[in-house]
Amino acid sequence: MFDIYAQVRHAASAGSPSSAHDLWRRERDELFASHPASPLSEGAKQCFTGLAVAPYNPELRCEAPIDDDGAGQQLEVPTGTDGTVYFERLGTVTTPIGRLALWRLATYGGGLFLPLRDGLAGKPNGTYGGGRYLLDTIKGAHLGEGADDSLVLDFNFLYNPSCAYDERWACPLPGPDNRVAEPVLAGELYAEY
Repeated sequence: MFDIYAQVRHAASAGSPSSAHDLWRRERDELFASHPASPLSEGAKQCFTGLAVAPYNPELRCEAPIDDDGAGQQLEVPTGTDGTVYFERLGTVTTPIGRLALWRLATYGGGLFLPLRDGLAGKPNGTYGGGRYLLDTIKGAHLGEGADDSLVLDFNFLYNPSCAYDERWACPLPGPDNRVAEPVLAGELYAEY
């Protein structure tokens, strides 16, 4: 994933976020189809033809400064398989879809974490009911920094956590400050494989 996101950041910085999105989609399809740690079963891999991904929408890309609203709040997420995952809130980012809490993983590798649950969650032809991830820097999933220490956020890169495809995976899901009522038709959608 680190290598894929490095390529994506390079393509986006060259002035082509939609090409970067195409690269991201193709590389994720390849990982799901062939990687040993794919969340798809071997049977599902045999039928897999690609992830359901919404078309690129340039209006869902922004540079978002981090304000200190809620900074320091602690969050403990029991996962069932990995024990409890601890987060510390870094603040809030204002985005085209609303204000969202930005978290720092306070255990094993650290990193920024920005989950989202939108109005398409759990709906037919929508998104995974538990929510999706936009940033998970422990896995390299980020698009970089903008001017004045802002984050580059592009909701076209939302993706489902592994637990969406295999319940053996344990995934922290969005809390109340990362839920929006409006549908966000962007990024990876949900389909059963």
